[in-house]
Amino acid sequence: MNQKAKNRSLDFFGKANYTWMLVGAALIIIGMFLMSGGKSTDPNVFNANEVYSFRRITLAPIVIVAGFIVEIFAIFKKA
Repeated sequence: MNQKAKNRSLDFFGKANYTWMLVGAALIIIGMFLMSGGKSTDPNVFNANEVYSFRRITLAPIVIVAGFIVEIFAIFKKA
């Protein structure tokens, strides 16, 4: 067995796999940023429209789940 074949057998993921993993991680991070916020300047005031907005309750979890799906795809994709 030559050196190149030996190194090839040790490479679990290819360049495309790592690229997809970075895309998935970026989607997860973007989803977390979308979910953050909603803090009130006055602790005695609760703004339900800010906390339970479409961005935090619907959009952010969808983006995070999409990121995890991309991560699973990146792991199972043949190199």
